[in-house]
Amino acid sequence: MAPNVGVIYTGGKGKVAEHGGFAHDDTNVIMLISNPSYSPRSVNAIVQTAQVAPTILRILGLNPQALIAARNEGTTVLPGF
Repeated sequence: MAPNVGVIYTGGKGKVAEHGGFAHDDTNVIMLISNPSYSPRSVNAIVQTAQVAPTILRILGLNPQALIAARNEGTTVLPGF
């Protein structure tokens, strides 16, 4: 058995959960946003998962800096928003 990075194994027959790692599937995550006012496009940039919440707030028309952590850490929205 070759272990997969980030996979939690148990005595059962199936995988219980994944905690993440540095495999291609863990570090390349797709975020699909649909809105009639947006033009179709792809953004290929290095980002951080901490940027997801501020981006969702921006998409909803809310102030991303209302998040204390985003404000304190200077977290920006994802590129293109």
